[in-house]
Amino acid sequence: MQTGKRLSVVMITRNEAELLPDCLASVQWADEIVILDAASTDTTCQIARQAGAKVFESNDWPGFGKQRQRAQELATGDVILMLDADERVTPELRASIEAVLRQPPAATVYSCARSNLFLGRFMRHSGWYPDRVIRLYARLDFHYNDNPVHESLDVRQAKVVKLSGCLQHLTCRDLIAFQRKQLQYAEAWALERHRQGKACGFFSIPSHTLGAFVKTWLLRAGFLDGKQGLLLAIVNAQYTFNKYAALWALHRVNQRDAQ
Repeated sequence: MQTGKRLSVVMITRNEAELLPDCLASVQWADEIVILDAASTDTTCQIARQAGAKVFESNDWPGFGKQRQRAQELATGDVILMLDADERVTPELRASIEAVLRQPPAATVYSCARSNLFLGRFMRHSGWYPDRVIRLYARLDFHYNDNPVHESLDVRQAKVVKLSGCLQHLTCRDLIAFQRKQLQYAEAWALERHRQGKACGFFSIPSHTLGAFVKTWLLRAGFLDGKQGLLLAIVNAQYTFNKYAALWALHRVNQRDAQ
């Protein structure tokens, strides 16, 4: 790729053989693709190597934040584009990224909109669009935090610039698989809050659950996303219920053990 700065696409993976080929195809124009795989048991690593990616493997799982930072440290480009296997870079977003690479260095990070798929529909409301995420930044200037889930880039006081184009995000193609992942996230969230000494009262469970439904369905206009909008509001409420119920239960166990 003939640009002023070199671009490294960086990914962390585990058992992504089904989704990975299309993701890699959307970023073949990058200077390098770096993948840190967490002990996949399918053909993820083989697919990545065949596509020309630099593949590294790890046997432990320190959490999403630390794993992303590990992967970033394996890259050699000037600029990082952090991706997931269920994301695809659109042609318009590619053009926007290439324009950034031709610019002089700056203390700037770049965000892009994500178009999120939920059960066959790319959502336009429900809090799922534009769903801006910071994914493009200078490799040496910015790093990920240590959060085990819902990790984020530490941008400090950097200016955030919006890129044109979007990432296509295949968030939910299979409801059962999506629910399993949501349950894992809820468990990780509750364990992390519990480790920090936080707790919640029993009535926080139904109040937060109802609030999540109202926010998705009404305040974020989920009703405009049709049947998928209603299902997503219910799923978000269920996810919120799982988080707070798990946190409450962990606190109860601690109280019982302390007696």
